Amino acid sequence: MRILIVGKNGQLGRHLVEKLNCLAVICAVDIQELDISDQLAVNNRVQQDQPDIIINAAAYTAVEQADNEVEQAFKVNNDGVKFLAQAAKNIGAVIIHISTDYVFDGSKILPYSEMDAALPQNVYGKSKLAGEGEVIQICPEHIIIRTAWLFSEQSNNFVSTMLKLGQKHNELSIVDDQWGGPTYAGDLADAIVHIVEQFKQAGTVDWGVYHFSGWPHVTWYQFAQIIFNYAYEQKMINKVPKLLSISSKAYPSNVNRPVNSRLNCTKIKERFGIDMGDWAKALPHVIEQLIDKDPM
Repeated sequence: MRILIVGKNGQLGRHLVEKLNCLAVICAVDIQELDISDQLAVNNRVQQDQPDIIINAAAYTAVEQADNEVEQAFKVNNDGVKFLAQAAKNIGAVIIHISTDYVFDGSKILPYSEMDAALPQNVYGKSKLAGEGEVIQICPEHIIIRTAWLFSEQSNNFVSTMLKLGQKHNELSIVDDQWGGPTYAGDLADAIVHIVEQFKQAGTVDWGVYHFSGWPHVTWYQFAQIIFNYAYEQKMINKVPKLLSISSKAYPSNVNRPVNSRLNCTKIKERFGIDMGDWAKALPHVIEQLIDKDPM
């Protein structure tokens, strides 16, 4: 079996390359090797690699900038996804595409299921939902996984940002009315590996849209408390900043974010036997790795 992983240098892509090596021949690319918004380049690469599965872990993820870079956001998150789906269909390949909790408006009280209506409130969410639609319309043999609050041993996620800001400032204001399930990239990769294993054995799976995120659900403020408390208790940082609980409205941003990002992951459990990720188990390792790379 051959797998093309798009976005190999991202938080998820790195874990996928490592974990899928024992299951298949891996062809992995990042934007330097493949710009997915270039249709000809996508077609040529897919024809060259002849993958059985294309996993798209690439995306335009700059939520704040997206409202000012609408064309670029849709170029990657819609057009690029469309080109990958078309290329997959052309050679009879399967596509696994990663999407986001931001396709929902966050107004629901309970966690969002796959049956709930998507109503994104910002350009990033709209572009990701548009990409989902392209996959569904073009390539029947697809898996779309919506996830939330991804973190890993790499920089540029909430955990790494908190650790850096905590050493520069004595006080931090953290949003305490947005709820979600922090998701360790390694756990999401494990879920994808499990789906790939089932496909390899059976030649098919229950195609469709699925939710996968971490558990338990917390607010950003609660997540920050846990990050700092662990790092300080293990003597990895020399101080804990004072954390101020603020509302979403008090946070300086022009972008609307869903207040409720909790995802109902029952479907992926029932269809594939995949449990929600326990982010608290992964967090100590992630903090240790981040501090080793960049001592505080």
